[in-house]
Amino acid sequence: MSFRNIAIIAHVDHGKTTLVDAMLRQCNVFAAHEAVDDRVMDSMDLERERGITIASKNTAVFYGDTKINILDTPGHADFGGEVERVLSMVEGAILLVDASEGPLPQTRFVLRKAMEAGLTILVCLNKIDRGDARPAEVLDEVYDLFIDLGADEHQLEFPVLYAVARDGRAMTALDDPSDSLKPLLDAIVEHVPPPKPSPVPIDGPQVLVTNLAYDSYVGRLAIGRLFNAPLKRNQAVVHFHAEGQRNTRPQLVYTWRGLKRIEVTEAEPGDIVAIAGVEDITVGDTVAGGEAPLALPRVRVDEPTIGMTFTINSSPLSGRDGKQLTARQIRDRLDRELLSNVSLRVEETASREAFKVFGRGELQLAILVEQMRREGFELTLSRPEVVKKETDDGRTLEPYEQVVMDVPEEHTGAITQRMADRRGSMVDLANDGAGRTRITYRIPARGLIGFRSEFLTLTRGLGVINALFDGWDEDVGAMLHRANGALAADRTGKATAYAIYNLQPRGEMFVKPGDEVYEGMVVGEHIRENDLNVDITKAKQLTNFRSAGADEKLVLVPPRQITLERAMDFIDEDELIEVTPTAIRIRKRVLATNQRSVKRGA
Repeated sequence: MSFRNIAIIAHVDHGKTTLVDAMLRQCNVFAAHEAVDDRVMDSMDLERERGITIASKNTAVFYGDTKINILDTPGHADFGGEVERVLSMVEGAILLVDASEGPLPQTRFVLRKAMEAGLTILVCLNKIDRGDARPAEVLDEVYDLFIDLGADEHQLEFPVLYAVARDGRAMTALDDPSDSLKPLLDAIVEHVPPPKPSPVPIDGPQVLVTNLAYDSYVGRLAIGRLFNAPLKRNQAVVHFHAEGQRNTRPQLVYTWRGLKRIEVTEAEPGDIVAIAGVEDITVGDTVAGGEAPLALPRVRVDEPTIGMTFTINSSPLSGRDGKQLTARQIRDRLDRELLSNVSLRVEETASREAFKVFGRGELQLAILVEQMRREGFELTLSRPEVVKKETDDGRTLEPYEQVVMDVPEEHTGAITQRMADRRGSMVDLANDGAGRTRITYRIPARGLIGFRSEFLTLTRGLGVINALFDGWDEDVGAMLHRANGALAADRTGKATAYAIYNLQPRGEMFVKPGDEVYEGMVVGEHIRENDLNVDITKAKQLTNFRSAGADEKLVLVPPRQITLERAMDFIDEDELIEVTPTAIRIRKRVLATNQRSVKRGA
């Protein structure tokens, strides 16, 4: 059997998972009577809820006498580590580009990584049925992107296909009447080379572990590409890990047929396999056999740029919702995450109850916290802060991001003003002539903390923002974060409609009548720059006298919904986020009203 191993890479929401769905259907992976959900590769609850791919996954289809292993990768820059580690498993990549939006920041990132890995690139312009599609211009932009990334003549001769992934159609030309994905599958077989030999050739099998899975019957599964020679069940092999090596035997070996993992007695070289029964195996390890087994180079990914402190929940309401409360349980959960997520880093702090967790961006950290929250954890989070570097000559460097914003042109002025406040420098500004402007900025990464929610407000929800890591540069010093102060409860109790009604002129509320509050909990955003301690539990005093306004109805403005990402954007240095399975609250670091100042930064 011949093999083709290919990854599908693209910017977020350009149609990767939808294209994989169509390939699975047209290659008869599903039975005729089988009910199949859309975006079948998005198996995690969070992926289906948010409509994004978070973790890389693999599947396989049979096209003629060729088995095509397909890797579906995330499109968001925060999950770039998922893309980097799986590219070593493939020889080719389908670069999917929206025929209307064109190349965006993550398109540049994934293409650069694919070119560095020496992969054969197939360019597929998706969504050509959109009313605002501009395939010719977008193809020119793709060529410009290849040239900008230093592509040679051979790399510039990439095959181009056009697709409507939602309808399962691909074509080699815009006027091609194709009604299936056959042209795309033919291009994969024709242009993507067969599996290459190992970079460290030996006379036995080699598997570099690039992903992990778990099976309730057989335990941990190590997933990777098989090089050199067949791998048999119970074959004597060597497990090369970070601390050394040990002899072992894989108890079970699996390959894929569609979405199903199939147990085999022997896997062929070039295929993507899963191994069970190797103790403590993790991402980056090598399993090798033969007369003189050797390890493959370990997986390396870009360094994380943003960190948060995870600690136990110490609020007065702790322990009411969750079951995982202790520092040991939090540390064990973080250790389990590190086994499969190579782009995360965890460091100890001076306190045994707190851990510094570093990742690629706010979204990656937010997804981790959301997963922990759903597993029954309670914890407290600090404000995200960027990682800084010291150079040999004493300079301090901080991470920078390239930000591309697509906004209605009437909001351009407000955006440029806010980006100037956050020390951003404009790189490009282009108007499409249809009422929208695309603005590109280079900005310190910490300038983006708290900006995304503000951006949606400034653009009335009509703007699109994307960011990509753009290297390290000089520390720009102090920077404005949040302009307004907080409304903090000065006592414990339940919020009342009467108190909220009278506090509405002071700012925007985060709580509704009946919500439990405690001293030091942030219950709203002040309209002024200083903090304000308020009594949100105050009830109307009842007397025997009927007041003139007794029958007035209290009209309350709906409170602002506090999601995890909004809380991470909102909090300042003196505030924390309390996360439980049923609630997300913002609180002051110092809860006692008489022990903290209302002056910001004091």
